[in-house]
Amino acid sequence: MVQENWKKDSYVCIIGCGRLGANLGNMLSVQGKDVLIMDKDKNSFRRLSSHFGGLVIEGDGTDLDKLKEVKIQNASSVIIVTNDDNINIMIAQIARDLFGVKQVIARLYDPEREQVYHQLGINTICPVILSVKEIVGLLE
Repeated sequence: MVQENWKKDSYVCIIGCGRLGANLGNMLSVQGKDVLIMDKDKNSFRRLSSHFGGLVIEGDGTDLDKLKEVKIQNASSVIIVTNDDNINIMIAQIARDLFGVKQVIARLYDPEREQVYHQLGINTICPVILSVKEIVGLLE
């Protein structure tokens, strides 16, 4: 599944190919990074640009067999950007604790959950908090 020329710790695995996942995958691909994007809906991959040079895998990010198939343990980073905070935290814990991925980043929608993620040692990106900071900055 993962291309043979991708070395250990040399690729980024993105779980979720919505607007954020697709744009992130496109940008990382253009930068020359090895990118694998997984989503359970094969139609989501239409969001990727024609220049996307990575791999797309239809599958559920909570499926351990699917994660083994894509050799998630070889990823330098796993970025989880599904539309469900609970799924994101579950996949983040699986990637870190079961597969030993060192850099795990999860998007979360509910800013009140951010503390839980941080207590678990998972890096988070919260669009609500980022937007608030940006708007306050513009007002100043």
